[in-house]
Amino acid sequence: MERKGVTIMSDGWSDPTRKPLINFMATSGNGPLFLKAVNCFREVKNSFFIAELMKEVINEIGHENVVQIITDNAANCKAAGEIIKSQFPHIYWTPCVVHMLNLALNNICSPGNVETNELTYDQCRWIKEVHEEAFAIKNFIMNHNMRLSIFTKFTPLRLLSVANTRFASIIMMLKRLKQIKRGLQAMVIREEWSSYRLDDTEKANSVKEYILNDDWWDKVAYILSFIGPIYEMIRACDTDKPCLHLVYQIDAWLMEDSTRCAPHKDGEISQERMKCFRRFFPNDDEYSRVLDEYAMFSMKSGPFEDLTSISKMATMEPKNWWVNFGAQTPFLQTLAFRLLGQPSFSSCAECNWSTYAFIHSLKRNKLTTIRAQDLVYIHNNLRILSRTLKDDVKMWDVGGDAFDSMEDVGFLEVADLSVDEPDFENDLTIDN
Repeated sequence: MERKGVTIMSDGWSDPTRKPLINFMATSGNGPLFLKAVNCFREVKNSFFIAELMKEVINEIGHENVVQIITDNAANCKAAGEIIKSQFPHIYWTPCVVHMLNLALNNICSPGNVETNELTYDQCRWIKEVHEEAFAIKNFIMNHNMRLSIFTKFTPLRLLSVANTRFASIIMMLKRLKQIKRGLQAMVIREEWSSYRLDDTEKANSVKEYILNDDWWDKVAYILSFIGPIYEMIRACDTDKPCLHLVYQIDAWLMEDSTRCAPHKDGEISQERMKCFRRFFPNDDEYSRVLDEYAMFSMKSGPFEDLTSISKMATMEPKNWWVNFGAQTPFLQTLAFRLLGQPSFSSCAECNWSTYAFIHSLKRNKLTTIRAQDLVYIHNNLRILSRTLKDDVKMWDVGGDAFDSMEDVGFLEVADLSVDEPDFENDLTIDN
């Protein structure tokens, strides 16, 4: 643990009895571990209260083992992170990358009204309109069995109906519509579709008009193209595995364009890197040595001038590269091992509420907070452990992170499936 380092993740939720809870999980290269959930009923969840909870967890694990704390980027969480940083200089507070990117997507695809953000609204209003029209197509087909029956005759794929709380839900739906474009167009020009009428002939004509409009499909394709990098980063980061190196793929990024500035030539990045080195190496001698080691690494000199090490930088898994080529720079190698084993998200802390809601549901709402926490601790950690077993026995991985129904899961504030879940691309998900 001391060599790899640990990340503490935290998230908030309300149980079926509306008691606010804050959970804490620890993760490293070996995967996440549920620590505890704290009942915050009648507590003011300000920065000082959250910071005290974080300190308790840090002291339980050992502050020397903790690399960072990840929460969402709410103001009270950010302020709590600053308090922790002042008391433990080597521990970073990191906002969840997936949460921030999701907020960016929401701001682009669902801008607020003109009074709150006039510039964003004017520039992104057409995206919101396409988004609403896509939802109109999905709802019109899915909200009636006859229409859904007609739809299934023209495409083997199903329409995705994704909860609004799901990361990148808008993009997932547009991607699926684009995949089934030909099937939708074939459906609406058939006599079977034209002859089917109830009380919503006007809606049926509107849906047909959107589906047969090439300009509308061009807008969908354009939306998917320019926000594609954000979506792909969400897919890469929304996982239980360490993915910090996926966020900072410097070598590959530099090779794509020779005009791009390397980190050691960027003033702002260099300044922040110096602060980072000082926080991890407060001793003056160690600090000087890590500066020398980084200079050799950046300039590809000394132990890094070997052609094999240079060629493998962009292709080999980062931790494996440091194992093979970092032995002569021990301080930089140690730092690489600690950082590259950390996540950049708090998704597993959010998905943990699915387990909590499964155990402490509306039908089992008389469970005390302590009893529910103990059951979640056992179930969640045994389920995580079962996923690391080499055999096919997954007796504790019942249901994964999904539910057959959303009627009995309390007041969920997070989604129940990963963006990268294989079955998610093929199955129908019910609206929250």
